[in-house]
Amino acid sequence: MAVRSITYRDALTEALREELIRDANVFLLGEDINGGPQGYGGAFKVTKALTKDFGDRLLDTPIMEQTIIGASIGAAITGMRPVAEIMYEDFVTLAMDSLVNTAAKTFFMTNGQFSVPMVVRAPYGAMGIGPQHSQSFTSWFMHVPGLRLVLPSTPYDAKGLLKTAIRDDNPVIFLEHKKLYNTTGEVPEEEYLIPFGVARLVTVGRDVSLIAVGYMVHLATQVAQKMEEKGLQLEVIDVRTLAPLDIETIAQSVRKTHKAVIVAEDNRTAGPTAEIASAVTEACFGHLDAPIGRIGAKDTFIAHNAGMSEYVIPGLLDIQRGIETVLEWE
Repeated sequence: MAVRSITYRDALTEALREELIRDANVFLLGEDINGGPQGYGGAFKVTKALTKDFGDRLLDTPIMEQTIIGASIGAAITGMRPVAEIMYEDFVTLAMDSLVNTAAKTFFMTNGQFSVPMVVRAPYGAMGIGPQHSQSFTSWFMHVPGLRLVLPSTPYDAKGLLKTAIRDDNPVIFLEHKKLYNTTGEVPEEEYLIPFGVARLVTVGRDVSLIAVGYMVHLATQVAQKMEEKGLQLEVIDVRTLAPLDIETIAQSVRKTHKAVIVAEDNRTAGPTAEIASAVTEACFGHLDAPIGRIGAKDTFIAHNAGMSEYVIPGLLDIQRGIETVLEWE
């Protein structure tokens, strides 16, 4: 299998290109996604390279997120496979009624007569661009039956999971961290898919299971490398998808290490770390040698100032301290 190193952004573009070619029912819509003479090709340029070959299937929309999602739902119900781009995850909130009460429930409410095969792509996470463009709402989507929730952390996963998302017959929330677009990684030239609900074992360890969500996988891996110098072996797990959640892979790791630390950029209070910790406790209570560590964003607003922004979200030192606190129970 031929492999090359490409950016996270290019991996997403490749996935979209391949699915546009494969299925004539796939089309894209969103604000400024068309990269024509007056277009940006998306806020983070993911769709810009697609304009030349698929310009008529890249629909620029008004600045109306509820309309983007509503149109996607209608198109999906009638047999199309729309991929909607919301410029920032923060603004998915404007379409929550449509997502929660229509997209997520249509299959159930019609007894399977209609499905809603749509994808909502959205950049998420803090990057020094203010409190209305930096949030992570993973726990909102994770809570809603009928929605899939995907957070790829590498170019390989970005491509494989996006192709799976487009082919899924359920509505999928596909979140891309802003800090990942320019990162690089190995991606096969041949087609491949990554199934939902299968976590990825990043590093093998014996001392602590470090369970990470999205961009936090990169920080968790850096901490694991640093602590290895101290003779500690951390087992880093990338959840990949929060709905469905691969609790069995996580539980297998915790049963081996007997300690767990969970890190996500969403708020610590009622965030994904709380749900994962609860599920681990239920599955591994007799194997735990210490309370489960939970690291999330502080319960405050994300400032526009980059330094203050980084203070709110989990950092390398926060993760390291969380691990050290769990290890103190030995």
